[in-house]
Parts: sequence; C-alpha cells; structure tokens
Amino acid sequence: MEMADKALDFVHDAGDKIASATSHAAEALGEKGEKLKNAEQQLADSCHSYIRDNPITSLGIAVAAGFVLSRVLSGR
Repeated sequence: MEMADKALDFVHDAGDKIASATSHAAEALGEKGEKLKNAEQQLADSCHSYIRDNPITSLGIAVAAGFVLSRVLSGR
C-alpha cells in the first residue's frame, strides 16, 4: 500500500505542476495578445491620421502600390 500511496502522491504533484504551468502559459499568451491588439490599434490610428492629414500623398501611394501588385500578380 505504501508504494501505491507514493505513486498517487507523485501523480497528484505532477498534475498540480502541469496545471500551474498551463495557467501561467495562458496568462502570458493573454497578455501578449492584449499587447498585440493595442499595437494594432495604435498603427491603425496612425494610418488614419496620416491619410486624413495627407490625402493626395495617400492616394498616390495607394495607386503606386496597386500598380506594383498588379504587375507582380500578373506575372509579366
């Protein structure tokens, strides 16, 4: 019986360690995800501000990017 009790304690300890590790990993991923969302929002805000302040330049950049993409995707 003593051997079975030791094995059971080992299994419980291992389960607790695994649960703790997964909990910490989930927290870290949640924090990183939140930081990425904030960075994305800041980038979008910066882009909107630039476009609002420089509409002609923004239009030129969009036309040039469209032209380059069409050339690349057409395979010529």
